[in-house]
Amino acid sequence: MKRAEIEERLLDWMRREPQKRDDARFETLALALFALQFERCPAYRKFATARGALPGRVRRWQEIPAVPTGAFKELVLCSFDAAATVKIFRSSGTTLGRQSALHLDTLELYEASASACFTRGLLPDLAADAKVRLLVLAPQASEAPDSSLSHMFELMRQKRGAPGSDFFVSQSAKRRSGDRATAALREDALIAALETACADTDGAQTLLCGTALAFVHALDALARRGLRFRLPKSARVMETGGFKGRAREIAQTELYARLADAFGVPATRIVNQYGMTELGSQFYDTVLCEPGTPRVKRAPPWVRVRVLDPATGAPAAKGEPGLLQIHDLANTGSVAALLTADLGRRLSGDDDAACAFELQGRAAGAEQRGCSIAADEMLDARV
Repeated sequence: MKRAEIEERLLDWMRREPQKRDDARFETLALALFALQFERCPAYRKFATARGALPGRVRRWQEIPAVPTGAFKELVLCSFDAAATVKIFRSSGTTLGRQSALHLDTLELYEASASACFTRGLLPDLAADAKVRLLVLAPQASEAPDSSLSHMFELMRQKRGAPGSDFFVSQSAKRRSGDRATAALREDALIAALETACADTDGAQTLLCGTALAFVHALDALARRGLRFRLPKSARVMETGGFKGRAREIAQTELYARLADAFGVPATRIVNQYGMTELGSQFYDTVLCEPGTPRVKRAPPWVRVRVLDPATGAPAAKGEPGLLQIHDLANTGSVAALLTADLGRRLSGDDDAACAFELQGRAAGAEQRGCSIAADEMLDARV
């Protein structure tokens, strides 16, 4: 199967409502994509061959070898001519200074997946054409062109943003000493936007989103001014990126309590997003799309998640922690099967794939997630 056919089938899957899990379709596309990536990505072909995984010999998607996400720091893992690259997303390169890079020769599939995941996770109760006031605690894409998170926010601002949607972290030029990027929270503009949202005179739904540690900086700024807001009951919050920065750490429960106090949004309307530079799809808590049920993550239909015992590589028992292996068919131009350094627990599903899972942080010795730390560094920088 040629790549164009694989992508056509995936786009139809992502854009068709409702999006349904289809194991047979996933298996067919995963095996076809493995054969294509084996052929076109020399580094991946060498990796798979060393493990005896060859097209024709591999019969199930679970047998497709998963590349550790750390390899994206060392190699250009793309399944097309690098000259055709139209976009490169890079991680923040937090601890070791090296950055993971995802090379794309088209944004169509990436954006279709990101849009579908965002809509299901954050806007499931709204009509497909409904607009939302998107208040973003992150730099806009033009200031952070390598950030997949800023790209996603800008994509959704264009597709679903109501008047008043804006970005409230402004990233400046790099500092002269240390070559370190700085950023500023646009406090006055954010306060004005929150006041407008509280008045709710235009009827627009409000979605406040950003990295966890960017929220901490915003909450600190509001506290210094003695400000609290009461957003409409329909408002929702999305946070992402982890809770540990360079010089500070906050528990999720503490952050959610502070968000509820500052904005009047209960924890049941606060959604955590899990994503990474190396992936084309994202995962969201189910508190909005499955109200009244436990807070878990679910994969979109074109993604499979396995929880593996770190010592043996075998599937971990239900409820037991393990490394997350993610098979994302949206990664047509790179490598679809990835082994992360993130820990999770399978809460439902069989041994081969989690239907629902829970994040449990990073594996011992693994680098902390970049985007939230980067926000913490930038907003805490002193010029």
